[in-house]
Amino acid sequence: MPAPKLLLDHIYEHETAQANRVFLTQPVGGRQVVDYTWAQVIDQSRRMAAHLKSQGFAPGSRIAILSKNCAHFMMAELAIWMAGHTTVAIFPTETAETVRYVLDHSEASLLFVGKLDTWPQQAPGVPAGLPCIAFPLAPRTDLETWDAITARTPPLAGQPGRAPDDLAFIAYTSGSTGTPKGVMHSFGRASAAAVLMAAELRSHIPGEIRVLSYLPLAHIFERGWIECCAFVDGKAHIYFAESLDTFLADLQRARPTGFISVPRLWLKFQQGVFSKMPPKKLDQLLGIPILGRIVARKVLAGLGLDQVQLANSGSAPIPPDLIRWYNRLGLNLMEGYGMTEDFAYSHASRQDRNAPGYVGVPLPGVEVRFSQEGEILVKSPGQTVGYFKQPELTAESFTEDGFFRTGDLGESRADGLLKITGRSKELFKTAKGKYVAPAPIENHLNAHPMIESSIVSGVGQPSAYAMVVLSEALRPRVADPAVRAQVEGELGQLLQEVNRQRPDYEHLRMIVVASEPWSIENGCLTPTMKIKRSRIEAAVAPQVEAWYARDGAVHWA
Repeated sequence: MPAPKLLLDHIYEHETAQANRVFLTQPVGGRQVVDYTWAQVIDQSRRMAAHLKSQGFAPGSRIAILSKNCAHFMMAELAIWMAGHTTVAIFPTETAETVRYVLDHSEASLLFVGKLDTWPQQAPGVPAGLPCIAFPLAPRTDLETWDAITARTPPLAGQPGRAPDDLAFIAYTSGSTGTPKGVMHSFGRASAAAVLMAAELRSHIPGEIRVLSYLPLAHIFERGWIECCAFVDGKAHIYFAESLDTFLADLQRARPTGFISVPRLWLKFQQGVFSKMPPKKLDQLLGIPILGRIVARKVLAGLGLDQVQLANSGSAPIPPDLIRWYNRLGLNLMEGYGMTEDFAYSHASRQDRNAPGYVGVPLPGVEVRFSQEGEILVKSPGQTVGYFKQPELTAESFTEDGFFRTGDLGESRADGLLKITGRSKELFKTAKGKYVAPAPIENHLNAHPMIESSIVSGVGQPSAYAMVVLSEALRPRVADPAVRAQVEGELGQLLQEVNRQRPDYEHLRMIVVASEPWSIENGCLTPTMKIKRSRIEAAVAPQVEAWYARDGAVHWA
């Protein structure tokens, strides 16, 4: 029986079979783009691989990449693999402190410096003497450049392969709960998951697969479902985003047939639509036969999503009402579920099995069960081989028969659809002595058009409270007393509505409006836009007692 094909085996096939097919489209400023065919991508990767081989690093050495998504990120990854090494990707928004931690912990032998917005602040985190190579889109530096190296270096010959047990990459978690952990993925397991992922995408998109790569490639979600899927498929076309300011133009250029995002962005898209057309007016127009379909199509075209055949949301819970809103526009937005530890290969919604509030059914090859406490336990073809340098954590993260302890609480319907009911570590007790699960309450709050995001907290308090960030369009207007009064009125009604639907021990005492939006830059969001709950709670801790001492349902932080 032939050995299963690994990621590099697929790559070498595409090098000849798809040589002239455009694989990557990279914006390079203004409206200019550069297209890279499969032949060009692999030629560049072979040249850099030859250079890495010449450096005399020990087999399996860790080579780091600090870069936003770009074509050379993927070329560098292939070069690292061809040269016999392991990739360590660092989130491009990390601080110098975290950059240094990851480079030191992984014992990186070299760093690729790529497309970055804050390199001067991050550079002090790079240990003195660590060899560095700058991508073409990197900030101006004195570092040796990719182009200079590849121009003078002949391509690595042959088809250098890897063993299934070799490490393909170490994915450092984004640190929402503390120090980043290095999640190790082998070629065998990553390749097995990528093959199944590519088949899943093809079941939804039988024709041309066009995707926009913008969620961080340092995260397993984008690495698996975009990069590695494309490495296996060979006929997918990956477009890159230039910047946040050009995002809609980048999306219009790509006209993706598959679009995977996170709840915060799906919400921002909706709020952008509402800023141009009030929700009530749009709702009325959508209810008119024929005209409603024209309006819905126009809204999706304005977002660049009118060609999408597969729309998916992952990384965090998404409000069911938001899914219903997109469904009404004709976009069948579905949820998925996965973790860094299972290569983001766990659950996905299907055309015939999906429902708002549920994250889908187990993907082929995935086994799932629940602990006595309701924790979701998963065994996936993409399962991690463990945490780098942390054997004790590896041992405690798995059951004796190899199921990963996700830390998520959930329940399954008779048809297999999984519902996430919260994080076991996020449950907290109020002074009433009962546990409060924040996630369902936060989902209810986040569905309101005035709210961009929220957290529910109140450890040891008489009752829980919610803190919310107002929508981007609304924030500049609350300086107007009339607008502020309207916001307070609507949030007060929302508070009553939430409390009517929750048991008394989960009632909210108040809603507090955050003084500034939570962002990656101020440390309140991870690079994948998950909320850093403990960071926010610590920041507002000195004010909490004063909030509880006040009268009223809505307060301003």
